[in-house]
Amino acid sequence: MTDIFDTKIVCKKCNEQMQPTEIHREGVSLRAVICPQCEDRIYHPEDLNALDHFRNIRNKTYIVKLRVVGNSHAISIPKEIIEFMNEQHHQASKQMDEMVRLCFEDFGRLSVRFGNEDN
Repeated sequence: MTDIFDTKIVCKKCNEQMQPTEIHREGVSLRAVICPQCEDRIYHPEDLNALDHFRNIRNKTYIVKLRVVGNSHAISIPKEIIEFMNEQHHQASKQMDEMVRLCFEDFGRLSVRFGNEDN
């Protein structure tokens, strides 16, 4: 199926051809086209839906169980978070397993980071 952003889009204000670009908002990449003259922007609707989905799950508090697995403890990550991560990165689950970083930041604060960045 052809994507609408694969075609030439003309700015309705100044009749110039818009240029494709990628804009990062709140950690989500948004495909867009921007007019070089008036800087009017059109965002890809699929990416705007992903941003809304991210905003819905971002500040949600999940109740998860702490389990003992061998000599370690494990927590389960809710399915909707993993599905969102897979949609955004289009990566296989094996690669996702290798990208997880655990950080003990302070008493009572443990963070799980996804990605290759060493924050």
